[in-house]
Amino acid sequence: MLKQNLQFKLSQKLSPQQIQLMKLIQLPTQAFEQRLKEEMNENPALEGGKEDDEYADEFEKEEFDDYEEDEYDRIDAEDINIDEYLSDDETPDYKLQANNYSDDDDDREVPFAAPVTFHQDLINQLNTFILSDEERDIAEFLVGSIDDMGYIRRSIADIVDDLAFTQGIYTDEPSVEKILHIVHELEPSGVGARDLQECLLLQLKHKTPTESVDLAIDIVANQFEQFTKKHYEKLLQKYGVSQEQLKKAIEEIEKLNPKPGGAFSGNNKIVEHVVPDFIIRIIDGELDLNLNGRNAPELHVSKDYQDMLRTYKDSRDKSNAQKDAVQFIKQKLDSAKWFIDAIRQRQETLFVTMNAIMHYQQEYFLEGDETKLRPMILKDIADMIGLDISTVSRVANSKYVETPYGTKLIKDFFSEAMKNDQGEDVSTIEIKKILQQVIEEEDKKKPLPDDQLADILKDKGYPIARRTIAKYREQLDIPVARMRKKM
Repeated sequence: MLKQNLQFKLSQKLSPQQIQLMKLIQLPTQAFEQRLKEEMNENPALEGGKEDDEYADEFEKEEFDDYEEDEYDRIDAEDINIDEYLSDDETPDYKLQANNYSDDDDDREVPFAAPVTFHQDLINQLNTFILSDEERDIAEFLVGSIDDMGYIRRSIADIVDDLAFTQGIYTDEPSVEKILHIVHELEPSGVGARDLQECLLLQLKHKTPTESVDLAIDIVANQFEQFTKKHYEKLLQKYGVSQEQLKKAIEEIEKLNPKPGGAFSGNNKIVEHVVPDFIIRIIDGELDLNLNGRNAPELHVSKDYQDMLRTYKDSRDKSNAQKDAVQFIKQKLDSAKWFIDAIRQRQETLFVTMNAIMHYQQEYFLEGDETKLRPMILKDIADMIGLDISTVSRVANSKYVETPYGTKLIKDFFSEAMKNDQGEDVSTIEIKKILQQVIEEEDKKKPLPDDQLADILKDKGYPIARRTIAKYREQLDIPVARMRKKM
């Protein structure tokens, strides 16, 4: 007999207001400021600055319940599925980049650097070359074919075909190659290369010729595979040079940029600034936490809109036009009051969450030693403050904190626990830090393979498998032993 197992997914239902509050919590400082500006532009009943306290108290005591909202103004919270509103498929821009720019709480202006896209910068450089109309069209098409890392990944034959079909430009491969040589003159040096070897060669050929540069060019052009595999003994035999001469040539290559478009990557912008959402200072040996003042704007409900609603209430003659107008006014007032309350809740949530993280990692924040970071997962903080794990995640994933040791992304303080040889829980951050130190102190002529690194960490009291060492090394962006070898 078949036994059918049914699995039901429980979808959490939230009101539209709760969803908007969660989105506000997730916003970092600058994105929050932009959201605030948009709300104030859209809602004339919401105003900045302080409100007269007496008038505010008087308004809070009044009730305007002479009429109910129409049916179409009501939203049934049961029809709202949180999964649809918070889908990762519609990740807002503020989650994809660190779009903060200053740590000032006051009105001091920060110099603004207008970003220029990578491709626009290359097009601007093309304007300095004397080209025919067709040559310029081909050059601009080639620039448009360059990816964000600075490479042209498509064959010249494919580009010739695309020029014919999409641009109506009928040319041949030698002509496109000729224009490609012009693109290769653009900055940053190495841009427009079709592979890493060509990228490095272009950069070397832009250097002032020296004995080391000439040898480096020959190595990249003719012995690239031996170089990438770090077969230095074979290179010494091939060129008949001393170890010192080969070392200088290799140093010339290692100074090159394998991703010439990388400076423009991310949002394709040259300049990116970071503003902390929190500030932690040490005052008289105690930790002091402050929320960036930009997250606590002074807002109030418009006095003019309140007066209009009061006038309608006192009026005897209530026409249909007046009822429509007052319905709009009440809607805007309700929205303004809700938004002000949501911002207060946002402030409290941010502060309470960061305060819990600060005290949980108190030893680190007092000393700045990353090995003192305790294992900490989202549930630890959620349990401390009585909030949902997803709420803590929204605070941690997109916010920065200024500490005496630099500005840090809050989510970087979270880590899993592992046992040391004493059976004590230690943070994976601590283990990674020790692993990094061991690799930095190794003999670069004989770099340590992962199994030896595992043995060393075991001797230090951290029994970790070789595959775990490999995982942590990759997370630290440290190459394998062979690629760390130096002359």
